[in-house]
Amino acid sequence: MKNENVRVAVLLPCYNEAQTIGETIAAYLAALADIQPSYKQVTIYVYDNNSSDETAAIAEAAGAVVKREYRQGKGFVVRSMFRDIDADVYLMADGDNTYEAKDVVALADDVIVGRADMVVGDRLSGTYFEENKRPLHSLGNRLVRWLINKIFKSDIVDVMTGARAFSRRFVKAYPSLVGGFEIETEMTIHALDKDFLVTHHPVLYRNRPQGSHSKLDTIPDGLRVLKTIFALFKDFRPLLFFGSASCIMLLIGGLIFARPLVEFIETGLVTRFPSLFVSTALVIMALLSGVCGVIVDSIRKQTKTFYELELNRLSQNSGDSSK
Repeated sequence: MKNENVRVAVLLPCYNEAQTIGETIAAYLAALADIQPSYKQVTIYVYDNNSSDETAAIAEAAGAVVKREYRQGKGFVVRSMFRDIDADVYLMADGDNTYEAKDVVALADDVIVGRADMVVGDRLSGTYFEENKRPLHSLGNRLVRWLINKIFKSDIVDVMTGARAFSRRFVKAYPSLVGGFEIETEMTIHALDKDFLVTHHPVLYRNRPQGSHSKLDTIPDGLRVLKTIFALFKDFRPLLFFGSASCIMLLIGGLIFARPLVEFIETGLVTRFPSLFVSTALVIMALLSGVCGVIVDSIRKQTKTFYELELNRLSQNSGDSSK
């Protein structure tokens, strides 16, 4: 894509960010000032998610296009953003001014040259662990990153960052299925499963200013993210998921069956009927789990085929200037 043909949309989901949204928009306007003339169109969108303060009014006065999402949750906001806005490059960040605007704007470069469909703004390789004052958040970021990289054999450096850039192809073919803060995790796993091009670039992260409060509830939201990973593991890697469960049940069933088997070999009788019944049930469940894994994996492959065909259709659409 040539820059003069590129439409850039800056997406800022917001909920009660009156204290920071004006400063955030000003930072993006300043970061875009030097490069904006080279693009066909650059627009900053603020999606207000039922704020009870003056977030929407301040954002509009600061020069942003304000839209509203009445379903509560960041996942719903992102779904509406992706559905409503038509652009060639999408930059997404938070309205709390925790990300350096010029770093987020720079994420667009990989999308424009075709190097990436999703560019991850990497907080964790920079100042995040110094700036973030909540130890459980730091631990949760490390745990989620480790789990996803192990399960999906990837090297994602920051799973839950809110700073990202997307191609139009990714945005218009992304089926958001979650409503809350699990959205970043779902986007990451979706990109990995569908073999989208993913790159990473460090972004400066700073803690919220005094008086500005995070909407995250560490324990409940952390558990929701882990639940999402578990569900997506089942959906996207069914053969590994059900196969692992099958192997575990088969191993436990075999260990339990060993005692009745030894008793039968030694005496010709079986008196440990509870152990025999439990081991038999576990072996049957293991076989069923393995069969389920094979069937669901076959369905997943067919679904992925249809998804690839849909991507081809989107690529042929005249509105996709990334081609």
